[in-house]
Amino acid sequence: MDLKNKRSQTLAFCLGILLTGVLVQLAGSLRGDRLVFPGVSQILSVFVHLLGEGSTWTRIGVTLLHLAEALALSALLGLLIGLAEGFSPFIRNLLKPLMITLRSLPMIVLVILIMVLAHYSAVPLIATSLVLIPLLSEAVCEGLLSIEPELLDVYRMNSSLTPRVLWQVHLPLMAGYLKQSWINAVGMGLKVTVTTEYLVQSRNSLGKAVFSSLFSSEYAEIYAWALIMILLILLLTGIPAVIARGLSNKTAVSHAS
Repeated sequence: MDLKNKRSQTLAFCLGILLTGVLVQLAGSLRGDRLVFPGVSQILSVFVHLLGEGSTWTRIGVTLLHLAEALALSALLGLLIGLAEGFSPFIRNLLKPLMITLRSLPMIVLVILIMVLAHYSAVPLIATSLVLIPLLSEAVCEGLLSIEPELLDVYRMNSSLTPRVLWQVHLPLMAGYLKQSWINAVGMGLKVTVTTEYLVQSRNSLGKAVFSSLFSSEYAEIYAWALIMILLILLLTGIPAVIARGLSNKTAVSHAS
């Protein structure tokens, strides 16, 4: 049954890709402007051409470095803040207005404020981190609050709260929340990173590449860059499956012992 479901999901995903291509082609036909809405074949041709250029991989590397730095910082702070909020109702209520502000503030306004306060080279890191921290901390907090008290009572009988207990008990039980928050963070993080790179003109980045393509009215290149970003997100969001399996294995070993 699981194999059948996986095949069905794979088929639906492939059909979704075809549907996206058809919609792009249809948009070009309805608009009657192949400059703004080039054909799928032209986009794929430019996409293949870009992948063959060394500068493309340099830009991907720069953007992934910005994203990795932001994910690492926001994951660390999000985990610490989320655990503090989950264990302490006072801290949860204290930080709630700040988290609501960060989640509600329009991204463009946040980026402009950071551009005024910080050096342009640090804007992708700071802006992306501030957008992701509330997302990740909320997931950690909700995951912690959702743990059945009976499951934790067993461990409290033999041990107090320690970093080892957090790693071997709490995090595996929160794996579902952490996985989904990672998927959301990667997608949102890449979009924010590229947007900030576009605004501050980060050298050799995907954001700068999109700006150059738009400035030259190379719309096929813009769609090709977008396709590259989508593939990057699909690749990066596969990481939680590996992490979740590792955490599940730790839980199984812990229960067995």
